[in-house]
Amino acid sequence: MTSEIFNIHHITPERNKIVSIVQKIRDGALILYPADTGFALACRLENKNAIARIRAIRSLTQKNYLTFVCESLSGIAEYAKVSNSAYKTIKSLIPGPYTFILPASKLVPRFAQNPKRKTSGIRVPNGNLIAELVKELGEPLISISAVSSGDDSMADEIIDNLSSQVDIVIESQEYEFVGESTVIDMTKDEFEIIREGAGFDRARELIY
Repeated sequence: MTSEIFNIHHITPERNKIVSIVQKIRDGALILYPADTGFALACRLENKNAIARIRAIRSLTQKNYLTFVCESLSGIAEYAKVSNSAYKTIKSLIPGPYTFILPASKLVPRFAQNPKRKTSGIRVPNGNLIAELVKELGEPLISISAVSSGDDSMADEIIDNLSSQVDIVIESQEYEFVGESTVIDMTKDEFEIIREGAGFDRARELIY
């Protein structure tokens, strides 16, 4: 399979390219794009086939929860059950390199949840590209790291390795990866940082 390649400006994404990519996502495309934490795989939240492809590429089982990105805090509140304390904490951290583990609402398909806990990881990442994609799409995007490393020096290697397994590759002249996200479990009254990543110090100040 040959993927379609889009080169997009990382600060001012070209409108015509955003519209074209989003239409292809609506039609079922799986994309590889540069997120704030590193390259990521993404598709529509309800695209069961593309989600299965992501699981295959990343060798993930049904036990591995999937993350998705929203444009804003209101989007998070629509797709997850957010307590008042969680709301305040999330508001202080977004946009940024954080993944919030929250109880999924009824809008989240079961195949996009942790099957045992019925939770999902949700992000509002930094970056104009993903913000414009989600805004144009009008709904969240499943988005999960393509590889474990966010090292921008690996960009060409990641694209070479994965381009044949996706429908669209988004490239840029410059990448600003901060490394893997800090993961915060908000399913209980007391929040827990279960992975220390980018932005950890800020999260620790707010939670502990």
